[in-house]
Amino acid sequence: MEKKRWYKDMVFYQIWPRSFKDGDGDGMGDLHGVFEKLDYIKSLGCDGIWFSPLYPSPGVDCGYDISNYLDIAEEFGGMAAFKKVLDGAHERGMKVIMDLVVNHTSTEHEWFKKSRQRIDPYTDYYIWRPKKSNGRLPNNWDSLFEGKAWAWDDVRQEYYMHLFAIEQADLNMDNPLVREEVKNILKFWLDMGVDGFREDVITFISKPEGLPNDNYMPASKGIFMFNHGPHLHEYLEEFKRDVFDKYDAMILAEAPLVTPKKALEYIDEKNEPVLDMMIQFATQEADSFMTDYIHMPFNLKKLKRTYTKWQTQLDGKGWNMLYIENHDHPRMVSRYGSEKYREESAKMLAVSYLFQKGTPFIYQGQEIGMTNWYPTDPEMYEDVQTRWQYFNVATRKSPEKRLERLWHGSRDSARTPVQWSAEANAGFTTGTPWFYVNENYTEINVADQEGDPDSVLNFYRKAIELRKTLSAVRHGNYTEHFKSSSKVYTYTREDKRQKLLVVCSFTDKAVKMKAPKDFDTSKATLILANYKENTDILKPYEVRVYLLSK
Repeated sequence: MEKKRWYKDMVFYQIWPRSFKDGDGDGMGDLHGVFEKLDYIKSLGCDGIWFSPLYPSPGVDCGYDISNYLDIAEEFGGMAAFKKVLDGAHERGMKVIMDLVVNHTSTEHEWFKKSRQRIDPYTDYYIWRPKKSNGRLPNNWDSLFEGKAWAWDDVRQEYYMHLFAIEQADLNMDNPLVREEVKNILKFWLDMGVDGFREDVITFISKPEGLPNDNYMPASKGIFMFNHGPHLHEYLEEFKRDVFDKYDAMILAEAPLVTPKKALEYIDEKNEPVLDMMIQFATQEADSFMTDYIHMPFNLKKLKRTYTKWQTQLDGKGWNMLYIENHDHPRMVSRYGSEKYREESAKMLAVSYLFQKGTPFIYQGQEIGMTNWYPTDPEMYEDVQTRWQYFNVATRKSPEKRLERLWHGSRDSARTPVQWSAEANAGFTTGTPWFYVNENYTEINVADQEGDPDSVLNFYRKAIELRKTLSAVRHGNYTEHFKSSSKVYTYTREDKRQKLLVVCSFTDKAVKMKAPKDFDTSKATLILANYKENTDILKPYEVRVYLLSK
């Protein structure tokens, strides 16, 4: 089937189901709540939805530990509710993509239960290793969530690999039967009408032969051994040939530690790409800005360098996935902006990435400027990774310092319920919320912002409408200016019809407004700004977008 690449003209909205909207009053976000809010999502200008996992799961990792790939969890409304949402989205002209999590399953999955009992054909569905005579683990790899990457199973009397939580056992993708299972999962949902997948840590699925020790990385041992493994490309080609080539579907891959050069091995459109886009995680090693497992001080120069690298090196070859906030990272206002200047910085941060070339993703609550959550007790956190960090990492520091670290870096910071109104429980549920509601919901909520033309919410609507109508955003070249600035991010987008200037201040200090020499702002139209008065001095977290028509 010919690839239409419809995703290039879209804006996606990410739903983390537990915390989006509860429609039946049991305290858990569900698909009934999603159906209620389809028109709201459409009103933002979003025409695609990415669902984090909706499958049955014990919930150890909030749904990323799947126990059944071919069903929808009853807590979310079951299959009937999903089909209603899918049809409702399609009726509104919106696409729906699902999370595909096939590096690992829950240890409650039937495959694992039979594998641990050595019941064929499931015996080798997972990565098992016997106990060594010297008592050591099969290798020295670390889990990215808790401890080492191996857990002992009393039933099978062997170790199994878990690169994430202990209850998330890694599948043995080298087994052809496992790959057939994956293809059956893909076909099941695509035949139902799902429009594609976001593939969770898909670059981890091929492990090196012999599972050798990692003698190079002092921390996170093993990640450079199992990331982009020896058969990864082969397996992705198999999935494409046997499944995706028969459907008009979009494939978005989560790819930790990926560089633009590496990404092009998978998404270069001139060379039969096996993927459509990659989510680029950023680390210091990859010269990136998002930090997953630890909190690092924000550095604007590093952010700009990363943005520019991806914009320029993929231009004309591959397509960018654009995001600044998701379920695995703290809230962007608290991370890159200022809670003191919450509205100003929320609007500025939106523009900083929405006018780049690529397909933007907006995470639930981002569009109203939700902030981090600051619990007083580490036991209040739900996330398995967060709890492990508090009780096992940097334990020499005081409890107060360790808790503060979680405030800034925990994934739970972005997993509090969406704040729909100033009513009880932020209008999220009429029952008891499954998780804590951020206390600032009376000041930050959708209902209050709907009626305010200057709200963060309505600013997002304007920004998305503009990016969809401006040809320079869809097709134009990207150029960064004033690269040495540690306070302002300035870039232009230009095609044959238009030239766009985007100026984003990342500081609460006053900064002189500067435009590139070849862009005369006096001849341009200021089409978007977060302050009503615009002078030659940029105010705290000010943003301006100028349009010059040719």
